[in-house]
Amino acid sequence: MEMNPEQNKARITAIGTYVPTRVMTNAELEQMVETSNEWILQRTGIHERRIAAEDQFTSDLAIAAVEKLIHTYQKSVTDVDMILVATSTPDYPFPSVATQIQAHFGIEQAGALDLSATCAGFTYALHVANTMICSGLHQKVLVVAAETLSKVTDYTDRTTCILFGDGAGAVLVERDEKAPGFHSFYQGSKGDGGIHVYRTGFSEKMFGRDLTATGCIVQNGREVYKWAATTIPKAMEEVVSRAGKSLEDVDWFIPHSANLRMIESICEKSDFPIEKTLVSMTHYGNTSAASIPLALDLGIQQGKVKNGDTLLLYGFGGGLVHAGLMLTWDVDGK
Repeated sequence: MEMNPEQNKARITAIGTYVPTRVMTNAELEQMVETSNEWILQRTGIHERRIAAEDQFTSDLAIAAVEKLIHTYQKSVTDVDMILVATSTPDYPFPSVATQIQAHFGIEQAGALDLSATCAGFTYALHVANTMICSGLHQKVLVVAAETLSKVTDYTDRTTCILFGDGAGAVLVERDEKAPGFHSFYQGSKGDGGIHVYRTGFSEKMFGRDLTATGCIVQNGREVYKWAATTIPKAMEEVVSRAGKSLEDVDWFIPHSANLRMIESICEKSDFPIEKTLVSMTHYGNTSAASIPLALDLGIQQGKVKNGDTLLLYGFGGGLVHAGLMLTWDVDGK
């Protein structure tokens, strides 16, 4: 919905990202499964991805991203009153990654919560953070999206192992009534499509159908592609119209970096220029919830995203779920 002044009192004030040092190239995957660099590039646009070390977990990546945020923007997180972490690959079922971040930085009197919305996790978490601040109950929320998908990837499955990588991104969302940054949002879900991308847990059935119970990611890429390519262009129009704007007012579109061919299709169907679209999968692979902040930070480092720019962020993935936000980028000190 469109936000009136009473519903828009928050702004993103800093960002930090982190990816593991280990690089897995397409050439390396050629030695593992029946595939080729040309095949991977043609179908996904991915050249390489980052892989966490054996003893490196989602909380480690998340903490490193927050540390980068603190260093780059000279920010303090000790006064954060809520920590939200978007992840599908927590270190443990519980305790949460958010509580590990709280402990590491010694943040007192902060709530700590993990959110599970797969590849839409970052945009959902941003919406929750904005809502918490606009309610008047919170002042400063740390939003982190972090994944170690390599730990739940089947490296004998040539259709999925070429896609996924590891990474993390963190932003601070702070109360600012004078220069608020959030303008509109739109969300949706199609639960019966969950059968097309999943990872089994306690149950090995969904809607009465048997699942592939390996504990690794299972995906019907064709069906997910069809859903995203038809759903997201319409949803993009809804987000901007709720802000009283059009897609022509968007400086940068930052979708979940699932697959370059999928994003090209979304841009074509929405008549949005691919040249104004930021992605992170080319060198990081599909990092699920972390892909949008990684792409945003790359755009900042490359001098593309500047203060005052209008951004359209859109996450979509397993659930099936999707969530989009239109906001103004105006961070401190940059």
